[in-house]
Amino acid sequence: MARKATTPPSARPDDPLALYNAKRDFTRTAEPKGELADSAGNIFMVQKHAATRLHWDFRLELDGVLKSWAVTRGPSLDPDDKRLAVRTEDHPLGYATFEGTIPKGDYGGGTVMLWDRGTWTPHPGKDPRKTLEEGHLHFTLEGERMKGEWIMIRLKPRGREKNENWLLRKVADDHAGGGDDLVARAVTSVATGRTMEEIAAGVEAKPAAKAKASAAPRARKSATAAKTPRPRGKASNAAPPAFRDVQLATLVDAVPAGAGWLNEVKYDGYRALVAVGGGKARAFTRTGLDWSDRFGSVVEAAAAQIPGTALIDGEMVVLDANGRPSFQALQAALKEGGDLHYFAFDLLEQDGEDLTALPNIERKGRLAALLEGVQPPLHYAEHIEGGGEKLFASLCGEGYEGIIAKRADAPYRGRRSQAWLKVKCLRRQEFVIVGWTPSDKGARGFRSLLLGVHEDGRLRYAGKVGTGFDAATLAELSARLKRIERKTPTVEAPRAAVRGAHWVKPALVAEIAFTETTGDGVLRHPSFLGLREDKPAADVTVETPVAVTPPAKGKAKAKAPPAPTEPADSFAGIRITNPDRVIYPEARITKGQLAAYYAAVAEPMLQWAANRPVSLVRCPQGRAKHCFFQKHDAGSFGEHVHHVPVREKDGSEQPYLYVEDAAGLIACVQMGAIEFHGWGASAGDVERPDRLVFDLDPDEGLDFAAVRNAAVMLRDALAGMGLVTFPMVTGGKGVHVVAPLDASVAWPEVKDFASRFARAMEAAHPDRFTANMKKVQRTGRIFLDWLRNQRGATAILPYAARARPNAPVAAPITWDELAGMDAAGRYTIADAAELIARAGSPALRGWGVADQALPQV
Repeated sequence: MARKATTPPSARPDDPLALYNAKRDFTRTAEPKGELADSAGNIFMVQKHAATRLHWDFRLELDGVLKSWAVTRGPSLDPDDKRLAVRTEDHPLGYATFEGTIPKGDYGGGTVMLWDRGTWTPHPGKDPRKTLEEGHLHFTLEGERMKGEWIMIRLKPRGREKNENWLLRKVADDHAGGGDDLVARAVTSVATGRTMEEIAAGVEAKPAAKAKASAAPRARKSATAAKTPRPRGKASNAAPPAFRDVQLATLVDAVPAGAGWLNEVKYDGYRALVAVGGGKARAFTRTGLDWSDRFGSVVEAAAAQIPGTALIDGEMVVLDANGRPSFQALQAALKEGGDLHYFAFDLLEQDGEDLTALPNIERKGRLAALLEGVQPPLHYAEHIEGGGEKLFASLCGEGYEGIIAKRADAPYRGRRSQAWLKVKCLRRQEFVIVGWTPSDKGARGFRSLLLGVHEDGRLRYAGKVGTGFDAATLAELSARLKRIERKTPTVEAPRAAVRGAHWVKPALVAEIAFTETTGDGVLRHPSFLGLREDKPAADVTVETPVAVTPPAKGKAKAKAPPAPTEPADSFAGIRITNPDRVIYPEARITKGQLAAYYAAVAEPMLQWAANRPVSLVRCPQGRAKHCFFQKHDAGSFGEHVHHVPVREKDGSEQPYLYVEDAAGLIACVQMGAIEFHGWGASAGDVERPDRLVFDLDPDEGLDFAAVRNAAVMLRDALAGMGLVTFPMVTGGKGVHVVAPLDASVAWPEVKDFASRFARAMEAAHPDRFTANMKKVQRTGRIFLDWLRNQRGATAILPYAARARPNAPVAAPITWDELAGMDAAGRYTIADAAELIARAGSPALRGWGVADQALPQV
């Protein structure tokens, strides 16, 4: 029973803090005594409180006290969620900074964390004193975690209820999100960086520079707020950041409509990442080549003008006499010298902070503040929100190449996606030079260049170009072509078109403008613009404009219809042989339908599958027949499936598989793959894991409710150690509890932590968990599979199909959704449209993203 203190003699009937003081014995608790104080300026705070039941104490300053409510499940960013908030006694303003422990047995005994803090503003024109009495509050919060508009409404009392029951609800605005975005992902103190366990244990507050005040995803800010200047830091001694894969745009046939797009000029130049740090700078091409020397003037300017450390994405250009970017002028400047300019349009890292998970609009705001006041050759690339059609028409009329439209709320991903779209005024792209036809004028060198493009795994003839060359270009190209000449044809082409041709090794890449292509893929009215030295010939493929896919809005309600019974036999440029072969006999699902599913979900899936060693479950004759794991490749998968050398235990190196894009996924399906299982580390650094996965594998006799409850227990235990986790239904029997990591430690440390954690859970709950994989040990319990967290082990990847009846898939979910699920096979490949919509929804937009290190326990 809770210990009660006697009412202090000084307590007055009209004292708003009398009840607060009466409930506490201040000889035992470190809580501050209840004394009225002057206004602190409309402060609010939230204290996470592990008392008899875990809850979040929400407090608003009003008339010298803190009006208080206990929110039983914590605040939710989902406007559809109405969280119960029980009114409690007023608290003193001194309570605003309290964090610590209240002795067990005392009122409110348990651990208290300062979970959020900031200021609140009543809705304009409303007196909060009056509306509080009437039973409703409408206000705006500016906290470290809770932001935007909120509403509280008092419920009518029922029966003999003594407490005032209210509902706390988020208003739909730019700061709305998913139900789990705050409570499940923010697990440390905003004041001290400590977890609940560390507070309970009396661990000292962490240094402010190291405290992770919030692991919650950042909400999208308005354009005005995003451009708030950021104080310029002192020059850092840190080295410039390393190169990372750049985001690429998808060519589309129309400007996307709506206000959710940032529209920028499509600069006619070379893509370049500029890295600064320690008073130095480097510049990389889109493929990671260090061109710091070739872009020397820009590199020098960046080192001198940009403070701290940063990794910036942009375009290197040369301006013509009219101030427009000119690709031909850039080519000349790189050979002969000239004035380079750098237009920066994205910020990937700043002062050691990875910004790629932030919305695009927020990254641009950070970039604008960083570049405020810089001088040419450095420029901030402006944008307009919405109105892309008018901008496109205007730019085309002025002779620009086109526009780039970028989703304002999208993170930065180092691959091609429809979050970035390019719309061109005149069609142009890269082609491989495969030969030339001789000129009848000896001084000219050649009459035309023969062009090729990769398609279906081979080079095909794409036509020839005979205009756009000046005398210097003709001479230089002629010399280079003669050095790589070969005797045999490089492509198959109509004999009349290539009569007398000289063939060359397919190594040079040309930028070509053209009006259209013929039915057989030959260019019409082509014009040579210049050579591209920043793109390998092997990467040159057909660019076909596609229809714009509008971003998903809200929660999908209905399932997508099944894929057609006679699907097209080509996906992401990969031809599927035997598309009608049935691979799920119980549902009559074909190989073509599986390929169509993977093509549809490629964008969200590649966030987790790209550039990660994978093992495949291949079932060439269907899931009901012989299936096998494959993790190595001798080259049979083709050019879209790549290899990373991995050292084995015997000291040898083996080529492990990985993919980079949708074509890689489909190429695996073409080879009979159904399931994709990924390493816990990237192909770029296989020795340092970037995630922790616990697979809850139940005994045959247990129902899914037991798995749900066990997953929540894991979530809470890991949160107590400072780890934010995310649930995923596996499409099989269980649930994965996933904790992202910052890849700061190697496999042995991660394996050791996973093993000790699993065994500790088994010791604490022996009737529920076993850390032993033997079947005999699993009777009536759940195997807490920690073995996924060792070098070489894999786990099913998000959105991957399973080789199980009816084609279920592994699907990310929220903790709120898990509470209402009755099976791990909720989604199948028939739900592709719903899964895509879910992936872009506020609830799942930040799934799997958290900047956190492995706890040192």
